Amino acid sequence: MILVSALALALSDVRAQTGSIAHDPTDMVDKYLELDVKGVRLDAISQEALAPYISWKDEPIWGRTVVITSYQVINDFKQWTVVSQSEAIIPVEYKVLGSVYWEKASFLPEPRVERIGFRVKIVGDRWRIMEPILPPHIGQKRMINYVRQALLDEKDQAKAATLEMLLNDLKKAKHEGPASAQTPR
Repeated sequence: MILVSALALALSDVRAQTGSIAHDPTDMVDKYLELDVKGVRLDAISQEALAPYISWKDEPIWGRTVVITSYQVINDFKQWTVVSQSEAIIPVEYKVLGSVYWEKASFLPEPRVERIGFRVKIVGDRWRIMEPILPPHIGQKRMINYVRQALLDEKDQAKAATLEMLLNDLKKAKHEGPASAQTPR
């Protein structure tokens, strides 16, 4: 009896995991984006946290990071493109401030609302993001803190001055486009 109860509990825990086909695939996309906004893709070591959500093995080396204020996974099924029973394209809207270009440690303001379709598919017993493989989309506050830490760690005065300018640009950045994405996460 105890073994049956333990097995039932274990199976319910598996089904409750994000990405389970028993759950709405938007939950899995939202969890992936939540981790991305928090900066998980800024460090190679922490990228392993994304493995349960994506189909690709290696993350490209990005020359830029997109800075955002918020995102919204579109839960309205009517706006999805349903490819098959096991595959769909779910739209996501980002409120973009601009991009940080790492080679020069510079910020290019490009305020806009960006709508991107995330193709999800059932792989085994889980929903996985198949594409797109996008540059990191990091929240503004997290990016400010990341640059602030880099500034504290930098010993070279010229590089520190460049990071200081980047930090100031990130703090001043504002989104002045239409407010179609939801409040920051």
